[in-house]
Amino acid sequence: MRGLPKHERRWSDTLPGKPMIAGSSSAIELKRFSWSHGHGSRSMYSAVTSVHNAGGPGAGFDSALAAGAQRAQLYRTQSGAQKALQGLRFISTKTNGVDAWNEVQSCFDKLAKYGFLDRSDFAQCIGMKDSKGFALEVFDALSRRRKLKRDKISRDELHEFWSQIADESFDSRLQVFFDMVDKNEDGRITEEEVKEIIMLSASANKLSRVNEKAEEYASLIMEELDSERLGYIELWQLETLLLQKDTYLNYSQALSYTSQALSENLAGLRKRSPIQRMSTKLLHYLQENWKRIWVISLWILIMAGLFLWKFFQYKQKSAFQVMGYCLLTAKGGAETLKFNMALILLPVCRNIITWLRSTKLPLFLPFEDNINFHKTIAGGIVVGIILHAGNHLACDFPRLVNAPRSRYEKYLIDFGENKPTYLDLVRGVEGVTGILMVILMMIAFILATSWFRRSVIKLPKPFDRITGFNAFWYSHHLFVIVYILLIVHGTCIYLVHKWYLKTTWMYLAVPICLYAGERILRFFRSRFYAVQLLKVAIYPGNVLTLQMSKPPQFRYKSGQYMLVQCPAVSPFEWHPFSITSAPGDNFLSIHIRQLGDWTRELKRVFSEACEAPKDGKSGLLRADESTNKSLPKLLIDGPYGAPAQDYRKYDVLLLVGLGIGATPFISILKDLLNEVIKMNEQDSVSDFKVGITDSSSNRISPKRRKPLKTTNAYFYWVTREQGSFDWFHGIMNEVDEQDQRGVIEMHNYLTSVYEEGDVRSALITMVQTLNHAKNGVDVVSGTRVRTHFGRPNWKKVFSKTATKHANARIGVFYCGAPVLAKELSRLCSEFNQKGSTKFEFHKEHY
Repeated sequence: MRGLPKHERRWSDTLPGKPMIAGSSSAIELKRFSWSHGHGSRSMYSAVTSVHNAGGPGAGFDSALAAGAQRAQLYRTQSGAQKALQGLRFISTKTNGVDAWNEVQSCFDKLAKYGFLDRSDFAQCIGMKDSKGFALEVFDALSRRRKLKRDKISRDELHEFWSQIADESFDSRLQVFFDMVDKNEDGRITEEEVKEIIMLSASANKLSRVNEKAEEYASLIMEELDSERLGYIELWQLETLLLQKDTYLNYSQALSYTSQALSENLAGLRKRSPIQRMSTKLLHYLQENWKRIWVISLWILIMAGLFLWKFFQYKQKSAFQVMGYCLLTAKGGAETLKFNMALILLPVCRNIITWLRSTKLPLFLPFEDNINFHKTIAGGIVVGIILHAGNHLACDFPRLVNAPRSRYEKYLIDFGENKPTYLDLVRGVEGVTGILMVILMMIAFILATSWFRRSVIKLPKPFDRITGFNAFWYSHHLFVIVYILLIVHGTCIYLVHKWYLKTTWMYLAVPICLYAGERILRFFRSRFYAVQLLKVAIYPGNVLTLQMSKPPQFRYKSGQYMLVQCPAVSPFEWHPFSITSAPGDNFLSIHIRQLGDWTRELKRVFSEACEAPKDGKSGLLRADESTNKSLPKLLIDGPYGAPAQDYRKYDVLLLVGLGIGATPFISILKDLLNEVIKMNEQDSVSDFKVGITDSSSNRISPKRRKPLKTTNAYFYWVTREQGSFDWFHGIMNEVDEQDQRGVIEMHNYLTSVYEEGDVRSALITMVQTLNHAKNGVDVVSGTRVRTHFGRPNWKKVFSKTATKHANARIGVFYCGAPVLAKELSRLCSEFNQKGSTKFEFHKEHY
């Protein structure tokens, strides 16, 4: 045993409940344990006693079996087993027992025919509609126990069934599960029965690959538990496996902590007065948001100043005597409009912002909020339009039209010798340009909302074309017409005649030049960055990965993104994608998930150029340089700055990605891994040269490489599909094999599988445990990284991280749905108030 590799040792050899005494093949069969209604200990004791009292040639072996069964029962008293005893739940722990039964009764009343519930409706009745096959096996097991021969049950029988599966006793639930597997009711489970239940569990959890290898995994279970090669296993062996699965296999590095770190982080939990709590919350809010606060405050102050300047300036004009405060408000709003129409271009000047990120300005400016600021300015423009256009059309124009001739000639001669009608004012150059601008900006604003941009609103054809990213992209480019109209509108105003007092062009000149320069630079640079596609693969989950040559001038940091254009799909559209290759790689790679019309068409175009996979390679379709078909042309531009690029300034990283949201962090993990490898190589060289000096010149060994500031990185990847793990299969295995310092810790979560503790995932968890212990490979992801079931307990994740890394500065980087972003941001704020560890939250924005 000592000579076996770590992953090839028998996991079952370490189980305390496993009998180690060999005996005769003939054995007195243990009584079938009656685990119902919580009397497991008593029945177990009875079984053990009966065996020990028996005589005969097989008594020694039977005693060993009984001793193993007894040890399995006694093992429950250990603290490590208490968590396992909460497993094998048929009913969710979130369900209240009384309310749940009332709901089941209500379903029975709806589904029952002539007072009986049909077997086919059992799943829907007990809340297992999504796992009908599994529910039918539960029905059959409970029916066999009660010797029922029909495929329907009464309300009383349903209540008995429900009481059994909802029982708080672990013994009762274990017996039901055992009965599900033991279909011939002989008290033994054969390999074929194990295979059937594995296939059933895999189907219930949408794990197609586990289903395909059910026979292999059934053999694995039998090999580990049936060491005597009897051809079956018994209840106590199944129980032992359930109770000890978490004890003998630690999939990932533990987040250990010291009592000192714990006390430091709990210091903030002492009781404080309401005033102290409020002041602490305010202080932490200011610490976390001071950059945003001062920028927004300055923006509001500038708008207020511009509004008041024009307000009082026009109060001195004669037109105020007729048009009143409506004119003053309209002109004040116009001035804020000019300012905001100029300012709104700056946050989307990607190259300038990327360059500014490399300066000291990020210490004072929140560049990662550039898109949010762009949206905020858009809101300011809406307010300005209401103040300006609303007051003109609804207030001061009617006053002008209705003014007496004498007052008009005295105060409003700037509008011409002849008093205009309302129609004259509206159809003039000022009116037409103003109304057109409002209409175009309304279209762009509405189609930019998440309801339209993300196709939340479903419209019938052909109106569905106004939803989706394409509609957003094209409508946003109406700004070219809007700015032309704005300049014309600003040169034809009524009450100002001197050119140097018409300030619209002054506001717009610099921002328009900067933005135009950006677009020109992008055009020429994308042609200069000639790339050749090296590899194309289409993975499960509609994910297209593109690997291309890396232009010599293309230098980027991990966490940054680039813009991609495919002329075969659209000659105009550019889309941002995170770079998943590391800066040290000699290629560029991106992963694109089909989420909209452009990505759907891109996948179709590349699918036509791909070929079926060969030699068992992952991916549905793939192509490379050897592919006969020509690959579509691709243009790239960038790189562009993103929040994740600043990860190196943190002591610890907490990287959270949902689905395809993992892409910004893959490059970071690769970069960290490369740094770890270089540090290992530097250590090897230093160790080799240590002590070697030149006595004549007093030379010493070379300087050590500057240590990496980031000591740990915790990566949490939450996805819904098992096939998603193929996307980054390689990097997960590389981290496990090459990260000898334990810098990177990876956690995969699959939400399509029922949470750990649910009976539908119990056997999957067992198989996962055994296979990883024996072969070092997770059965779900196919990598060395364990896959957890369900969703992470984020509060527990933050708590453990804060406790382990007291006084550290932790960067929390997130890419995914906005809902989780709010929770992570809240937890950062909450834990910053509790202890010495400081969390800084960053969310990816495109």
